Amino acid sequence: MRLIVVSGLAGAGKSVALNMLEDLGYYCIDNLPLGLLGEVSAETLNRQGLDFDRLAVGIDARAREAEIGRFSERIASLRAAGIDIRVIYLHADQHTILRRYSETRRRHPLSGDNRTLVDAVSADIDLTRPIAESADVSIDTSRLNIHQLRDIVRNEVEGATHGKLSILVQSFGFKYGLPPAVDFVFDVRCLPNPHWVPELRELTGLDEPVAAHLAAQPAIPAMRDDISAFLKRWLPDFAIQDRTYITVAIGCTGGKHRSVYLAERIAEQLKADHAHVLVRHNEL
Repeated sequence: MRLIVVSGLAGAGKSVALNMLEDLGYYCIDNLPLGLLGEVSAETLNRQGLDFDRLAVGIDARAREAEIGRFSERIASLRAAGIDIRVIYLHADQHTILRRYSETRRRHPLSGDNRTLVDAVSADIDLTRPIAESADVSIDTSRLNIHQLRDIVRNEVEGATHGKLSILVQSFGFKYGLPPAVDFVFDVRCLPNPHWVPELRELTGLDEPVAAHLAAQPAIPAMRDDISAFLKRWLPDFAIQDRTYITVAIGCTGGKHRSVYLAERIAEQLKADHAHVLVRHNEL
């Protein structure tokens, strides 16, 4: 059985991560009392008539402090029992957490009559530190939107599950800023821009007229092949270092034409060597 434990600071995106895991076919349990984590095993679940080969549980600071202090001990015990476990810890800077709670107007689980929101966030950091120190992967969600966090979780889990590297190729527009949490950034603004062709301006790199126009420009396939060759040369070295996912960003001015077209073509070439290649177009 494979077990994913999702934990982290309140407001850092645990619910988003669990929803992504549910979409991937995991049976998800949120806010599981930490004392029950030791009861999670294929044998125990089968006795209860629950036949799951993939399970995800959410744990946060609502668990008792004494239980959280024994987190690493419980994880080690489950691994010794033969359960394949991966611990994902989500966090964000204090300013981001405070802003998110201000925007949603939700109550922080550790706040109360005698504890302000600021104090609750600080307490959350202290309480979940034993989990953070035991995590297999730690994800800073401060600059991530929901879609980017879902992509990172999916890449991390699928890559770890299959023992292979998962790759996200995303297009973006430099005018909107660099996307967060990327490993490689390629700037393709030097290439001919379809924006200046009136009949192509309102289309995107996914549309056939734009694709045909770009494919006819000699510099476009040259850039595609150069980027693909670089990635094919170096991605295996990252896989050797136990990296489970890599994010590649291709940027043009507005993120609608050149970067979109090249992201699609480069992803196609990478799929020849990698089973898990995703594409996201940030500005579409």
